[in-house]
Amino acid sequence: MSDSVFGPRIIQNLLDTDFYKITMMQAVLHNYPNAEVEWEFRCRNGEDLSPYLAEIRYQVEQLAEVTVTHDQLAYLEKIPFLKPDFIRFLSLFRFNLRYVQVGLDGEGQLAIRVRGPWLHVILYEIPLLAIISEVRNRYRYREVVIEQVGERLYQKLDWLKAEASADELAGFQLADFGTRRRFSYRVQEEVVHILKHDFPGRFVGTSNVHFARLYGMTPHGTMAHEYLQAFQALGPRLRDSQVAALESWAREYRGDLGIALSDVVGLDAFLRDFDTYFCKLFDGVRHDSGDPFAWGDRMLAHFKANRTDPASKILVFSDGLNIEKVMQLYDYFRGRCQVAFGVGTHLTNDLGPTPLNIVIKMVRCNGQPVAKLSDSPGKSMCDDAGYLSYLRQVFQIT
Repeated sequence: MSDSVFGPRIIQNLLDTDFYKITMMQAVLHNYPNAEVEWEFRCRNGEDLSPYLAEIRYQVEQLAEVTVTHDQLAYLEKIPFLKPDFIRFLSLFRFNLRYVQVGLDGEGQLAIRVRGPWLHVILYEIPLLAIISEVRNRYRYREVVIEQVGERLYQKLDWLKAEASADELAGFQLADFGTRRRFSYRVQEEVVHILKHDFPGRFVGTSNVHFARLYGMTPHGTMAHEYLQAFQALGPRLRDSQVAALESWAREYRGDLGIALSDVVGLDAFLRDFDTYFCKLFDGVRHDSGDPFAWGDRMLAHFKANRTDPASKILVFSDGLNIEKVMQLYDYFRGRCQVAFGVGTHLTNDLGPTPLNIVIKMVRCNGQPVAKLSDSPGKSMCDDAGYLSYLRQVFQIT
């Protein structure tokens, strides 16, 4: 079909993705290039997306045309921890459509399954989610105009400046984490543009590699849930999977990208594994589910109990934040440790309409089930009830 039937291509280049996909992809290339994985799409808020199936399929097919340019490769080459062999591999990478299935399930709802070598399907997640969100918004909310982006964003910035003085905001760090559920590419671009120019010194970058390059900013991201999930099948034994994943990451990046993710099998299990060695080795920890205040208190107490100065560590908050919640967390933890915030939907999809709550999560690796056991109800994901029960038993999760 031609562009005249559907809207213009949504994903224009390979770097229009989150940085942690790039960093994990390098680790997979160097350590598990033959691992086979399976991913499943889920719409958590239950919205019927079947009316948009034809255009979603069309936009997914367009991914086969996406490549990385010489200028983009040159940008990646300047990032010291991205290795030459990985850059060469990325220059040859193409989205292979035989690894992705887009259709309807038995109940007539949108169903997406991605199966194939981890190395070759890892970059599918972010473009697929961005496509689904933007296609749905094109059809349902045609009345939204780009001018609304600035109006709503400036309201947030004005509120923030009224709540805290420049001195009180010293050390405040805010990054855009909004690619996956953005209203559209154009909206995210406008958000990054405004924050870059009108919130200098506080806006420290974006998770989107393309926009980081375009605006001369730092791309932010380390690891995602999939990396630790995969080790449930790749590690020496299930009980040691988190330790194996963290050790593998440390070997790959040798002190760079030192933010660990704490909620793949729940915080209690994470703290049992995140011992003094890891407390001293990693720069900090990222929060992505559960009560962020209680989580932060426990993390700081854990650092202290493991003879590690909490003030030297970073707590990164990234779970469903808005500007008001950011300020509450900043006020609460300021002076006790370093704090940073990754704000997603509240920046790139806060234009009035209710955003989609959509995810694509790994459910199998090398033919074995893997799971995410979240600290927040409704965020856990697994397609095998027997394995989920076994995982809870192994990690002593009630």
